[in-house]
Amino acid sequence: MKQGLIHIYCGDGKGKTTAALGLALRSAGRGFRVLLIQFLKTQETGELYSLEKIPEITVLRGKENRTVFSYQMTDEEKAQCRMVHDENLRRGITMGESGKVDLLILDEIIPAYNLNLVDRAVLLDFLRTKLGELEIVLTGRDPALELIDLAAYVSEIKKIKHPYDQGLKARIGIEV
Repeated sequence: MKQGLIHIYCGDGKGKTTAALGLALRSAGRGFRVLLIQFLKTQETGELYSLEKIPEITVLRGKENRTVFSYQMTDEEKAQCRMVHDENLRRGITMGESGKVDLLILDEIIPAYNLNLVDRAVLLDFLRTKLGELEIVLTGRDPALELIDLAAYVSEIKKIKHPYDQGLKARIGIEV
């Protein structure tokens, strides 16, 4: 029996979600059932069009098309965001524990965790008690030590240079 492990893709560089999606593609190619849950992301992105064509991959995310960053949210928007995140996390946990998915990707859960926009206790309990073959990926900047301690893989993507620093906005097909 294979043991499922926890991965963290973190850092200030571009490519954390891209790395997680690369693993999703690899896993789906081997017949794994993949669940990608996106936290703090509501805008339309190019990967959604590709992922919907792969039957082994399911995507859960917020429905609202929010254009503000978390630090710009009102208290009411934060509460609504947390409610959606908690619901999606619980659905992911249920599917993971029931054996309905082989790879669970929690994209941008690290900043949601750091900002208290997801139930931290529920996530930690799930990661600590996870059994079996379920592979789990967490992405985002600045993972808390308790998350790092639970992971088997921690890969940091370091920014050396990025066009955003020179004022270039996110480009369709590259960043979104």
